[in-house]
Formats: sequence, C-alpha cells, structure tokens
Amino acid sequence: MKNTKLLTILFLIFIVVSSCKQPQDARRPISQTSGSFMKKSIIRNKKLVATEESLIKDLMKSNPAVKYIASTKGYWYSYTVQNKVDTLTPKKGDVAFFDYEIKDLQGNIIYSQLELRPQIYYVDKQNIMMGLRDGIKLMHKNEEVNFLFPSNMAYGYHGDNKKIGVNEPLICRVTLRDFKSEAIYKKEMQVKLKPVTSAPMYENEEKPIEKKPNDTIKY
Repeated sequence: MKNTKLLTILFLIFIVVSSCKQPQDARRPISQTSGSFMKKSIIRNKKLVATEESLIKDLMKSNPAVKYIASTKGYWYSYTVQNKVDTLTPKKGDVAFFDYEIKDLQGNIIYSQLELRPQIYYVDKQNIMMGLRDGIKLMHKNEEVNFLFPSNMAYGYHGDNKKIGVNEPLICRVTLRDFKSEAIYKKEMQVKLKPVTSAPMYENEEKPIEKKPNDTIKY
C-alpha cells in the first residue's frame, strides 16, 4: 500500500512538473477599439455610397431623354454613339486604343481629351481607374459612352493627388477607337521599327552625276 501511494504521489508530481514546462501561448487582449473602428468605417462608407448614388440619380433624372444603364459593378452608362453591328469587345490579352475626358458631376472638365490622349491600354494588365477597367470591356469598336462613376469606382478616398478631389464621383466620356490582340499589336510594332533599306540599283541604271565645285572662279 505504501509503495502504491508513493508511486501515485510521484506520478502526480511528474504531471505537474511536465505541464509547467510546456510553453503557454500568450493571450492577446481583445481589441474593442479595432472592432468599433471597423463598424464606424463601414457605416461611414455606406453613407458615402448612398450620398453619391443620390447625386448620380439626380443627374440622370435631370436628363430624361438619355437612357442610362445600370452596370453590375455599381456605375451607370449611356451611349452617345452605339455600334450595333460588331459583337466583339476587348478582353484580357487585347490592347485597347481609346480617348476620353473626365468631368465632375456639374459638367466641369477636369481633364480634357486632348490632355489625356492617346490611351493605349493592355486590358486587365495595367492599373487604370477601376470603372474604366471594367467599362472598356463593355464597349464595341468606335462606340462613344458616357460613364457615371461613384468615387469607389474612380479614384476613391485619395483622389489623384492633382485635379481629382477626395471621394469625387466622375463623368467619363470614352471613345473606343480600336482594339486588337497583343500578338498582332507586337507584330505591327516590329514592322514599324524595322529599318528601311533602299532598293539595289540595276547594272544598266545610270548613277546620278555628282556636281563638283569649280576650282577656279571666273570673273
């Protein structure tokens, strides 16, 4: 009995000692501040989106003759020139050539087409305005489209650090001039950069006579 009790005590001591040696993960305090900040940020963003949508809808109502289409990404657009013949639109792997201008919701020009042209865009491979990135892929060749972008589809909370302000919704008038695959575009560029060599002369072709200056001057 005594041996049994002794063994039991030693076993308990071993368990206690071994448990003390195991590393314990430090418990991080639950941050109430970060949680409340996120909630406030979400509420603020929802209010901003609602305000901008209201401004854009008021703009559309003021032009009842213009038919605007709501995109699935949260912006609106209308056609100034529509191409109903072609079916192809730019996709990843294409190069798009377009012109555009940027205005505020009051119609004031922020960047003119002349300032921004020409645009050569590798579809889905370059960082451009989020709204344009999506909108270009809706267009057919030679179409002109007016896009109404809320700020989250434009330059967001930081603007462009130049002319476009913080959280500024924008009007973009875009003309898609052309688009083609990257492979075709690269081939065309290689042809343009290839040096031009002059055609060889025929044996019986007369060489141009070079006029030499007179050694003496007659008076």
